[in-house]
Amino acid sequence: MRKAIHHRVRQPGVAALLACFGLPALAAESTLPTVSVEGERSIAERRDLPHTVESVTAPELAQRVNAMTAEDAVKYLPSVLVRRRFIGDTQAPLATRTTGINAGARTLIYVDGILLSTLINNNNQNGSPQWFMVSPEEIARADMLYGPFAAAYPGNSYGGVLNIETRMPKAFEAGAGISSSLQRFSQYGTDNDYPATQTHAYLGNRHGALSWRLTLDHLNAFSQPLTYLTLKPSGAAVPGAPTVAGGYADRDRSGAPILVAGAGNLTHTVQDSAKLRLAYDVTPSLTAAYTLGYWRNDATATPQSYLSANGAPYYGGSGNAAIGGNAYSAPAIGKLFSANTVQQERWMQGLTLKSRRDGPWNWEVAATSFRYRDDLTRTSTGAFPAAAVGGPGTIADASGTGWNTWDAIGHWKAPHGAHRVSFGAHLDRYALASPVYNTADWIAGANGTPNADSRGATRTTALWAQDAWRIAPTLTATVGARQEWWRAYDGYNLSTTSNASFPVNQPEQSRSAFSPKLSLSWQANTLWNLTGSFGRAVRFPTVGELYQNISTGTTFTQADPNLRPETVLSGELALTRETESGRLRASLFQERVSDALISQTSTLPGYPLPVSFVQNVDRTRQRGIEVAGNWRDLPLRGLELGGSITYVNATILENGSYVPSAPGATSVGKRTPYVPKWRATALATWRPDERWAWTVAARYSSRQYATVDNTDINPATYQGFEGYAVIDTRVQYRVDAHWQLAAGIDNLNNRSYFLFHPFPERTLYAEAKYAY
Repeated sequence: MRKAIHHRVRQPGVAALLACFGLPALAAESTLPTVSVEGERSIAERRDLPHTVESVTAPELAQRVNAMTAEDAVKYLPSVLVRRRFIGDTQAPLATRTTGINAGARTLIYVDGILLSTLINNNNQNGSPQWFMVSPEEIARADMLYGPFAAAYPGNSYGGVLNIETRMPKAFEAGAGISSSLQRFSQYGTDNDYPATQTHAYLGNRHGALSWRLTLDHLNAFSQPLTYLTLKPSGAAVPGAPTVAGGYADRDRSGAPILVAGAGNLTHTVQDSAKLRLAYDVTPSLTAAYTLGYWRNDATATPQSYLSANGAPYYGGSGNAAIGGNAYSAPAIGKLFSANTVQQERWMQGLTLKSRRDGPWNWEVAATSFRYRDDLTRTSTGAFPAAAVGGPGTIADASGTGWNTWDAIGHWKAPHGAHRVSFGAHLDRYALASPVYNTADWIAGANGTPNADSRGATRTTALWAQDAWRIAPTLTATVGARQEWWRAYDGYNLSTTSNASFPVNQPEQSRSAFSPKLSLSWQANTLWNLTGSFGRAVRFPTVGELYQNISTGTTFTQADPNLRPETVLSGELALTRETESGRLRASLFQERVSDALISQTSTLPGYPLPVSFVQNVDRTRQRGIEVAGNWRDLPLRGLELGGSITYVNATILENGSYVPSAPGATSVGKRTPYVPKWRATALATWRPDERWAWTVAARYSSRQYATVDNTDINPATYQGFEGYAVIDTRVQYRVDAHWQLAAGIDNLNNRSYFLFHPFPERTLYAEAKYAY
């Protein structure tokens, strides 16, 4: 635990910085009160969880991170990456040491015990976390737990567990703020500015036994292109074919020539959220808490053509078009361009009852609910430019999708603390509903004939127990186990052609799994600790992997109701040295996965579109080393340094279900998809006094492969996964006890790179906050 820090405040001149925020009246010197910051134990320490833990606290977040949405909080944690394509992105999965950015169901994310991970699917689309249900302003701390070493968590924890805790007021408090950003993006034929603005307000108090907090957020953001519209040439131009200008010659991720004909999914999103959290001390030793969260999103995505004919943007037509001396199908060009609107409304609830007695026994019960009240995606299917104002399309309706969880937990502490036993029971249910309808007017029309449908549900019950046994004053063994019973049912698919429908009731599945855990921790002396941990984890397929068929752009995703769960054997040996001035940790880790559930995209014989599908890869192995540390007041008082470097050797050992993408191709011995070999962070924050905090940070990742046979040899293109190194900066200034100002830059070096999608280029930030 960090010691309390007390600093006297000095008063440097700040007129220039205040003037740039339009607040010259606040340039006069004012006196700040003495500040006391006291760190709290991580959730792993409080619950005797045998994990390596890395944390970020509210003061660190405010001083170091240009944070406009909650996922920014973990930006600099070791081996962690959130694939957020733009501010306001609702498809931002969390990747860790050995799990990729397309595998949202391999990590768990909680806020105040409520699950934000969308275990409906295991992708970076409708399987992405519900980050928008927590505001950066309400985060007290975030703890990242590495590995599946606690019996309290299901197999989805094998990538890690992120626990976010929000703060509750101890007295009356209120505040408001505004944060703005501006991204300058230039790539191919797109050259524009993309702004975002986030405003927030909160109000809270404590009245005797009752405390409450209300948080409101509004976000208005614009994205750079999220996709590019590409074509493969079909041969030399035919004499007499209409000539079309524009486009950009490039190569796809396999190295084949393509024409970049335009940009897609330039998104404007407007999001509003509200959250109420109540806590009531029923008795001095019993507390009840209730959370109600609401979120609404209205988004519009439009395309941009890089082609022109007769001085006007070209969107395709009939016959062939001659572009750069090559022939292209004009109807194929036309199918590239589409627009869509998204209307989403979601509700989150959580209720807990927890005892806090001094005796040997304590207990807690919790129930949570997450519901998609509305979730409509309207997509045009007609020809542009006419389709921009209406015409035929589809309506995808995920309303009714959601999940519920129930937990009951007991705690027992033996006299003198030799044993600290926890045990519990768990139940969850996930339901997917995603019918798609044809419509005569994609903008405002009603549902027409069914186009497709995917439905299903999964349910898991579990019992678990764990004992943290202090064998000796310096030696603790944590032994646990989890027994799970899983069932997938009510699977249904409907596909249609121009004249027929094909309904299919999918088979049910039922499986059970036993997952033992073991950890041994030795406190060699006051400075050194050595911990070895082992855990077995079983990650059952999500309802989406089993049952959801979906077309996304030019790719068709095929579900498989017969997928097997993936089984993980994970181990870590962590050596930690901790002093008053800092902490250094080195971790050796290995993970062996049987029946790994990995998503692949391939062109299959006889099918015109690329097909994305999840397959069970027989065996993969990920092993590596992670070094992380942070130091205070070295070599300069007020300077904090931190960083991490991670190396992973990720290999496919066996893959009998491999579908060759080319003659002679193989996946055995190739790198596991989406796991980079190297990843690193570096962070330096200088606080010369209580008013100022200056930060420079860096993030690095080597390239990744997206295919099991590593045939995506060209990462520097759309759908490729490049390596990157970016530098971020931030300066925070505390005007007085109430006002805080900050400014910063993400991707200062303006690195242009792809992680399948084009990622943001240099982005400027400014913010002003008031707290009463």
